[in-house]
Amino acid sequence: MQMNKSLNRVSRVGRTFGLAVLATGLLGTTAHSADTFVRMVSGPSGGSWYPLGAKIMQVMDEEIDGITTSNTSGGGISNILAVNDGDAEVGFSYAHTAANGVSGTGKFTKPQKNVSHLATLYGSMFQVAVREDSPIKSFEDMKGANISPGKAKWTGTAFAEAILKEYGISFDSIRENGGTVHHVSYTESVALMKDGHIDAFMAATNMPQASFLELEQSPGIRFIGINDPAKQQKILADNPGFVPGVMPKGVYESIDEDINTLGITVNMVVSSELSEELVYNMCKSLWANYDKFVEVKSVWKRVKQEDALKGVAIPVHPGAQKCYDELGVKG
Repeated sequence: MQMNKSLNRVSRVGRTFGLAVLATGLLGTTAHSADTFVRMVSGPSGGSWYPLGAKIMQVMDEEIDGITTSNTSGGGISNILAVNDGDAEVGFSYAHTAANGVSGTGKFTKPQKNVSHLATLYGSMFQVAVREDSPIKSFEDMKGANISPGKAKWTGTAFAEAILKEYGISFDSIRENGGTVHHVSYTESVALMKDGHIDAFMAATNMPQASFLELEQSPGIRFIGINDPAKQQKILADNPGFVPGVMPKGVYESIDEDINTLGITVNMVVSSELSEELVYNMCKSLWANYDKFVEVKSVWKRVKQEDALKGVAIPVHPGAQKCYDELGVKG
């Protein structure tokens, strides 16, 4: 009887030890194999950034071991904040916005030091459209207009503020004069213009852009440019990173002559806390799958590997630098 009790105790101890070892093994395996989340903040659903971001994340998820990816909407300024604060690991933005973020100038109240450069992509233009039958002929006519310049932390919104300022107009003064300022997405802006609830839709984006193409068909639109060279030069002087731009004749059906505007350069940023190996692999994947991204949006045809370090005003992530050293890309 005593022997049986001893055997039972040994058996129970053995089972307990075995379960503990198994549990430890399972926990160790889970911890070891847990994927690193790579979250992309891209752009509004009606623009180019969102579908491109979705495809880039899909490709990286498939090609890079040990990561799980996602893509959500965002804007040039908010994406810098998200990456810096650890709410995302990679994002689209603009070269001058990233520079302002890292230095804590412009729309940023403090330096965003956790942001590094991944790639310079392509140029975007600030585009402003009014209904075809609108009495608005220039920015000067927007003192009491109903406008949609983009969400509060989008770069296009900052563009709109900078330009209107040179005409003595602010968002507050528009409201004081009986107008409205709608901080909504591209898709919502299109709906508002179709319903007659806004007079002007503004966006910093590629050309041609789907939202403007849709509005050309209904209700019909007309584009507003910066016709005064002196004002354009003043805006450029007050906003480092903005560059002169042109909406060329024929880029939209409604444009029958070149329209002067302003432009900026799109870039991709990553969290400085990502490992060198991971960002190296992300960089390699980005350029190895060029054709897949062209299939999503033709604007990617304007992206050139040799320009990936052009106009960089923030630190390049060491993983990206290693990638470009191998590819022979210079700044």
